[in-house]
Amino acid sequence: MSDGVLIDEFPEHDENYRAGFASFVGRPNAGKSTLTNSLVGEKVAITSSKPQTTRHTIRGIVTREGAQLVLVDTPGLHRPRTLLGSRLNDLVVDTLSEVDVVGFCIPADEKVGPGDRFIASQLTKVSHKPVVALVTKVDKIPKSRLPEQLIAVDQLGREHLAGEKEQADGFAAIIPVSAVDGIQVDTVADQLTGMLPASPPLYPTGELTDEPEAVMVAELIREAALEDVRDELPHSIAVVVDEMAPREGRPEDRPLVDVHATIHVERDSQKAIIIGKGGSRLRQIGSQSREGIVRLLGTPIYLDLHVKVTKEWQRDAKKLNRLGF
Repeated sequence: MSDGVLIDEFPEHDENYRAGFASFVGRPNAGKSTLTNSLVGEKVAITSSKPQTTRHTIRGIVTREGAQLVLVDTPGLHRPRTLLGSRLNDLVVDTLSEVDVVGFCIPADEKVGPGDRFIASQLTKVSHKPVVALVTKVDKIPKSRLPEQLIAVDQLGREHLAGEKEQADGFAAIIPVSAVDGIQVDTVADQLTGMLPASPPLYPTGELTDEPEAVMVAELIREAALEDVRDELPHSIAVVVDEMAPREGRPEDRPLVDVHATIHVERDSQKAIIIGKGGSRLRQIGSQSREGIVRLLGTPIYLDLHVKVTKEWQRDAKKLNRLGF
């Protein structure tokens, strides 16, 4: 993964400096995005209690003394039921083939199950990558229950990953962590950066992500749209920013950015849910997302949202391409 390398900006660097890419994998809603945001210190990936929240690989950049860790958040690996699901899984495998270390997120408050074993089996396709088990959400269980989960995770690694040169005994490390309470977040950063190659920084100090602003804006709108919707609807929501530009004629000390975006759903009934009675739900989505967009862009915005029915877009290759998948 060299597309972000900016070596010319760092003509002098410590020979002991480490920099590289790490990717978090795990079942949907395993805490990957929350951990990414906690490590970066700012929100670069959307979070939700709904599965398959993440649909793009989000790069969060963690610059520390002596190391720079570039976090690539991915969609949750899952057994696909649609063309979109298959493309998301392919995206994960392609990403893993290019990173330096993999963090396998396994929630502490759920037993190791078939989904975790499926992911572990997929990781064997990406050889020669150290895999660190990150037991997330430890704040959600009593401390007395943690050892049992750690033993189960260790067994998972020994069953699926033992024999790989980088982890002859299974996982390269197992770290309990809570991104919400900040438990062992620094330990995760230490472990991952310790596995990176010697390299100058890949991004300038101060950069937190290299995602285009339009993609981040669309994700913030989709995060707001995911709140309080029925279980089947989250998979049917896609957001596209149609236009985003500073409004002409505004004084320099009073800038305004016009943002025009479309929320795509698959059925008329879903459109009605997103709009709500008298447009109340759509106004709520706009109000909730506007705050994050203003913080992201650093300027006031005018947000214009529309809802469009794009039938069966998850299963139509041409429609998926138009929506950015």
